[in-house]
Amino acid sequence: MTGAKVFARDVRATDMPHWPQQQSHAFILRTTLADRTFEGIDLSALDAAGLAPDRIVTADDLARDKLAFPAFYGDDMLLPKGKTPAYLGQAVAMLIYHDFARFRFAKDTLQFRDGVIRYGARTGQLERDPWAAFRFVRVGGATPYDDDTFSSLKDTPLFPHMMKKREPVWAGADAHGKLDEQGAYHAEQIARALDHPADGWLVVDRQYRTQSVDTAALEPDNANCWYDAATQSLHMVIPTQGPHEVVESALEMTAKSAFAVKNLFLHPCYTVGYGSKDHYNFPFYGLVAAIYGDGRPVRLANDRFEQFQTSLKRHAFDMRYRVAIDKKSGRIQAFKGDFSANGGGRCNFSPSVAMVAATAAQSIYYIPQSDLTAVATSSRAVDAGSARGYGTLQSMAATEMIMDDIAEQWRIDPIELRLKNVMRTGMKNTQGAIPAGAVRAEDVLLRAQAHPLWTRRVQRKAEYETAHPGMRYGVGFACTQKDFGTGAESAFARVEFAADGRIALYHSGAEIGTGASTAQALAIAKWLGKPAAEVHMAINDWADLPVVTSGNPYIMSQAEQDRLSANPRWSPDYMSPASATNSAYYFTHATREAARVVFRHGLWPAAMAIWSHGIGGGQAASFVVRIEDARWIDGKLTADGLEPLAYERLVQKAHELGLVTGAIVHTFNRWQWNEAQFDIGGQVEQFPVDGLSVRFGSGSGAGKNGKITANGYSVLDRKKVFIAPVQRNNASVTYYSALGTLVELAVNEASGKVELLSHHSIMECGNKLSPQLVSGQLQGGLAMDIGHALHEYLPLYEDGPGNGTWNFNRYHLPRASDVAVWTQTGDVLPPLSETDPPKGIAEVVMILVVGAIVNAIAHAIGHRFTDLPVTPQNIQEVLA
Repeated sequence: MTGAKVFARDVRATDMPHWPQQQSHAFILRTTLADRTFEGIDLSALDAAGLAPDRIVTADDLARDKLAFPAFYGDDMLLPKGKTPAYLGQAVAMLIYHDFARFRFAKDTLQFRDGVIRYGARTGQLERDPWAAFRFVRVGGATPYDDDTFSSLKDTPLFPHMMKKREPVWAGADAHGKLDEQGAYHAEQIARALDHPADGWLVVDRQYRTQSVDTAALEPDNANCWYDAATQSLHMVIPTQGPHEVVESALEMTAKSAFAVKNLFLHPCYTVGYGSKDHYNFPFYGLVAAIYGDGRPVRLANDRFEQFQTSLKRHAFDMRYRVAIDKKSGRIQAFKGDFSANGGGRCNFSPSVAMVAATAAQSIYYIPQSDLTAVATSSRAVDAGSARGYGTLQSMAATEMIMDDIAEQWRIDPIELRLKNVMRTGMKNTQGAIPAGAVRAEDVLLRAQAHPLWTRRVQRKAEYETAHPGMRYGVGFACTQKDFGTGAESAFARVEFAADGRIALYHSGAEIGTGASTAQALAIAKWLGKPAAEVHMAINDWADLPVVTSGNPYIMSQAEQDRLSANPRWSPDYMSPASATNSAYYFTHATREAARVVFRHGLWPAAMAIWSHGIGGGQAASFVVRIEDARWIDGKLTADGLEPLAYERLVQKAHELGLVTGAIVHTFNRWQWNEAQFDIGGQVEQFPVDGLSVRFGSGSGAGKNGKITANGYSVLDRKKVFIAPVQRNNASVTYYSALGTLVELAVNEASGKVELLSHHSIMECGNKLSPQLVSGQLQGGLAMDIGHALHEYLPLYEDGPGNGTWNFNRYHLPRASDVAVWTQTGDVLPPLSETDPPKGIAEVVMILVVGAIVNAIAHAIGHRFTDLPVTPQNIQEVLA
């Protein structure tokens, strides 16, 4: 807002000193129908106005020059003539102009114009099998802490044997058969128990639907790229959450093409992502524009109409929940969930979104028996992908709605019902995995139960409705816990201090608007006493720590991993994009481990040298000095009653003695950190990292073992390594953070409009790196969720964004007046101790308000909605 950040969208050729200074521009023509063949384009309107493009790129050009999407993105980067579009808004041609004025007039001439795309015979929409299907069955033991009878972690998730009539076909049920047959048997038993419930069971059966929404990123998709044929160099300025993914995919895309690329220069900028720029295909259209740009840089940038037409959407879900509780104890007995996620026209991340929705559906509850089926369907809708929440918004909102529904039928306080079923530390999730660390959802529930919004809700309803005739008052609550991470999280971090004490941080994580760059700078202070003075994010070149990777970390066998890990440079993954709420925990782990190496082998021995005044004497000889007692107090290091030492003095000593002044680490987590032993200056020590390089100071430091890089780093071979076993993949998730929210609202009986009066949140996120950033995440996440509950909606097909006519004049994003901006409050549970790690909360903060709002509306008007969004028209129909 102040211009302090430069986005990729702001960059032109003239801003790049080594580029040609003339900027070219391009735009893409797209289909608006998907039930008939594409037969070419009609540019006669441009020809008549003297606006013919300097270059037209079609599928024929791509086929001739062997340019195609990287495998992840599917076929037909530009649709060939004679084929039926797979989805609405599919690209068919790119028009390139070497001057802006003609580009602008040409785009205005063609946009919204009928007849530009020529269609042939009606074929009907393409019918395709689902992108993927998964099933997770668990039957627990006699108690929540006993061994499971069957579970995904202990035994196996279930996968379909085939697709028949666009539906998955699962294994036949056999209690003593193969593992998938045993799983099918247990699933069959759960279904029978729900169909014929035992005496004393209450079974609630509900259908829930959530809508497609736009990710509405502040920065629309764009790319500015230049291909220099003389040097065979490709330069790309792009916004992305995953710079390394773009690098790998760009190289894959060009490797077999007619255009050699020997050098790739990627310039990732600040952006705003939250999923919309994670594995999205726009950078590769920018690459194509550059290839055919006649040696000029070409800028390809969506306007808002194009952004609605093409950007990744949140998946629309259809869900059926069947939940049984014991009417005597109030405890859940069984849960069968069926989840169908509309993935749109390209696969993208739809399989994992559907899978995550199912595995997260249990939310904060312990469920002894569960059968969860997830199907990611294909359709002619605009692509759906990695939106913030990643399927859990849809599934956990439904979970919170059905819990209130059950409480109403059983006539119990909704929070009391939640307390009876809350997952506690040591209990298993629906995959059979025990969540890592303390599970604190119960603490959140107890705080919410005691809050005045909840304790006075009956009295407050009567008072408000008396004072406001024509208004209905309601209070709703929801509580969720969201996993953070993917099960294959990796990162690089480099921390070093110069002779003048200036601390620099280099990190593989990208800044996407979450404040990761600030948080990582602050994270260093735990070990070095002060934050980094300079921060470099989205670094892709890690020649100073040459890690290699191969295979797929999610599906490789244990034998393959064991073989590969014999290479001291190998890790299951190279670097992760900024996604899955991974920065606070996973990125911080890498940053702090690099800082810890610098402290333990740099600043701490420097302090001991100063305290000892030489071998055999001085202060240290009179005390028992333990490194674990070291503390930074007011910028000075002290331990066990010894003289506080200024940071600058320690830095000077570390450089003088040739101690460690810089460290680079590589980390990998599969719901467990890789660990390895390294010899640093003759000291063998184990760290929760799988790669390490160190740099020594200017003196004659001991043990400068390993290859010395151009930047003076010693690349260390690990002595022993522990790689998290592949079986951990079956856990699906183990790291959680919890959040509860109370919502107070009023419904206008005449208009049906919902007004949020206030809302209060209770968050559990470990030790905060930056309280201001945590507050900002909470406020922004709540606003997104309010939009999803009450306002935002996109039709999926011909009348939806794929027709190219949608913009914010038709799409209602929540405004300040919609989010109780002046009356929202929040608490953060205090950490259990100063050693608690920070937890990822960027997604959990935008999930649960949906359920809280729908539950509050039910309290207000006595009707439970199961479809989203809940619009004024929906409410008017009910009240009528």
